[in-house]
Amino acid sequence: MKGYILLLVCFFLGIVNTAGQKSVYPGADENTPSKAQYFSWINNTNEGATAEQTKINLAFFEWLKQEYGMQLDIYALDAGAIDGKRFYGSIYSDRFKKQFPNGFEPIYKQAKSMGVRLGVWGGADGFGNTPEEEQARIDEMVKLCRDYDFALFKFDAVCGPLRPEKEDAFIKMMEKCRKYSPDLILLNHRLGLDKGKPYATTFLWEGYETYIDVFMTNNSTAPHHRAGALSRGLPPELKRLTEDHGVCLSSCLDFWEDDLVLQAFNRSLILSPELYGNPWLLRDDEFSQLARFFNLHKKYGDILVNAKTLPKSYGPHAVARGDEETRFITLRNLGWNDTSYVVNLNNELGLSAGEKVTLLQLHPSEKVLGAFNFGEKVEVTVDPFRACMLLATTAQPDEPLVNGVDYKVIRDIEGEPVEIKLLGMPGEKARIRLPQNHKYSKVLLNGRSDTRLVKGKTVKVNFEGKELKKDPHRKLAEMKPVSKTGSEEAFYEATVFAADNNALEVRSLKRSGKTDIPAVKAARNAFFNQETFVERGIWDKNLFDGDMTTGFWPSEKYKIDQRVKGGGFRLDLGKVMYLDELIIHVPDDFSLQPLLRGEGNYVEVSSDLQEWKQLTYIAGQEMKIRLEEPVRYFRFKDFPQRIVEIEGLKNGVKVNNDSWRASNLFAHPDNMEVQRVWSASFELDEIAPNSYMCVALKGKHGVEGAYAAARIGGELVGAPDRAVSYPSNTWEYVNARRDENYTYYIPVDQEDVGKKIEVFVMGYDKENLQFSPEVWISSYPVPSKSLKLELIK
Repeated sequence: MKGYILLLVCFFLGIVNTAGQKSVYPGADENTPSKAQYFSWINNTNEGATAEQTKINLAFFEWLKQEYGMQLDIYALDAGAIDGKRFYGSIYSDRFKKQFPNGFEPIYKQAKSMGVRLGVWGGADGFGNTPEEEQARIDEMVKLCRDYDFALFKFDAVCGPLRPEKEDAFIKMMEKCRKYSPDLILLNHRLGLDKGKPYATTFLWEGYETYIDVFMTNNSTAPHHRAGALSRGLPPELKRLTEDHGVCLSSCLDFWEDDLVLQAFNRSLILSPELYGNPWLLRDDEFSQLARFFNLHKKYGDILVNAKTLPKSYGPHAVARGDEETRFITLRNLGWNDTSYVVNLNNELGLSAGEKVTLLQLHPSEKVLGAFNFGEKVEVTVDPFRACMLLATTAQPDEPLVNGVDYKVIRDIEGEPVEIKLLGMPGEKARIRLPQNHKYSKVLLNGRSDTRLVKGKTVKVNFEGKELKKDPHRKLAEMKPVSKTGSEEAFYEATVFAADNNALEVRSLKRSGKTDIPAVKAARNAFFNQETFVERGIWDKNLFDGDMTTGFWPSEKYKIDQRVKGGGFRLDLGKVMYLDELIIHVPDDFSLQPLLRGEGNYVEVSSDLQEWKQLTYIAGQEMKIRLEEPVRYFRFKDFPQRIVEIEGLKNGVKVNNDSWRASNLFAHPDNMEVQRVWSASFELDEIAPNSYMCVALKGKHGVEGAYAAARIGGELVGAPDRAVSYPSNTWEYVNARRDENYTYYIPVDQEDVGKKIEVFVMGYDKENLQFSPEVWISSYPVPSKSLKLELIK
């Protein structure tokens, strides 16, 4: 019935003409409102999803809907569910039945109960070599739409090209599928279609994936990893029937919200907001913001299809979306300093004349900028390397509003109290009030009823903490060339011991911390405990879990060795310890290579990264290193390729090793000859919460050609993070390698106020020593304090 109705609509729109010569309706057009999608790439790789993991992931999105009202439209199973890389599969195959023992029926029912439809990755062919095989493929894909109401096919040439002689079969398949799913979206990923091209809904814009620091990296120095993503432009002619591959939430998560704002409200393609990877790796306090963006996009989806580019005075790639009454304006700043733009509240934005224009900021925080006369100019400041989203309307804004303060809407579900987090810098005082025409009968401020706000009166609020005298984001120093100090090796070791070579997702888990949300915990566990993740040996904790079947070893996926100049194995005990011996286990002689059983080898040990002592041990499946003095750090130039366990003994008893850490990709210092050193020295009289120093190396320094570290109050302090990311034993594909514009991040806190801070950069590539280092300080999250406001109708 729904197919017949859509056919009638298409007839009246002229998509099917009266002469009987049909023009293909490809599931959507430029005016079709966006669909919010998640797809499972990077949650699983080419081995494919399983029914159990998919159920757990769907339960996460169900929790988001229950908790925050967030509605996902499409959940797409990516590579490996049916088809895979270089092969075509079947829902009747043993492989599929192993992953989905009861077929798609259970997850279809679960998704449907949430208002979500399924999609799947595959290839455009699979029609075999006989008429029977061709019909079987057609019937199988049609079944997905007829029986399971599939909303999306993502066809990728990775699976295999569409043979020219099978293009008619492809067209036949798509026509039959759309009889049951008339709005079926077909994503064209490099297929090279000819006469089948009209059946595809989209093309892959720029050909990018957005896995941060794997497929997408910064192209400049920046205070975070997503500056490259924020610099993406606009599709040709603002076409919405393209795909930008969405926002990957799996690695390098800081400032993800700016990335999503631009994807959803600036480009606003047919799939928006679009996520992939592991969104459950966000912090617990970030899920409300994720839902807020989805909810805003759903609410205004009908008008977000209309867009116009704004003049260059609005900055790079600025866009206004909406209708004559309401416009969403997205701005960005791709520099290190604040930038102000003048917003003209007139038809330049696409607004029609009205008496007043209310201007709101919706990101990075929400605030009422004011009510202005039509045609007035308003200056708006955008923070460094951030996006900004505004809403300008000549109508009464249909959003929770609080005058006088920045805020974030945490929960806004029909029939329930509106929960808002009021935001202010430490020590800030503000005067807040609700709009005179508000619709609330009761207001709670930090849990206490406040009748003054109900009556529209102004109320003073104070945010705890000491007032900051300086901008949390500011430049600290230019770095100058200096003579070698003799401590360069110690600085290098401080940073590589502070860093790690774990999978990028492990770094995201550490960044976000533990969760108190059962659905989030279940999704995280499903990801990290899946067989393929564990068996790839990409997390150092496998060395300290008491399990001889798990381990940690250098990845050589796609025959790409991630080791820097041969690598080196490092072990950090977390503190100076008195051990009698350290025992390293490998499963067999093959895993022991390049070491050979029975031969002597060397390890270097230290308690402070400055003085190192060499010890000898005998290679074998169980290697015992005798220790006669307290140590913390171990450094191996040559090491086994597959280590499965490391333990320490004191008086014959195994010591606790829960806090031990290891890395296996960073170069040994013997292979890192310092060519030049830069330094800057200063003291900080104020450090905001969540602060870190950014050591920006502007220019070309070579791949892994420069490292940074600091001495704070006489103590060595390494940089645990860097953009582009340090080499990792990556979950999917390999880390991106760049030869310019690294930015090192060194955390600082209140305890460092007043201490002498010396920052050092070591250049190792003698052909690339003309870069210019400088030091900034920044903070994330913004170091604001908060108060809770509840609005009850």
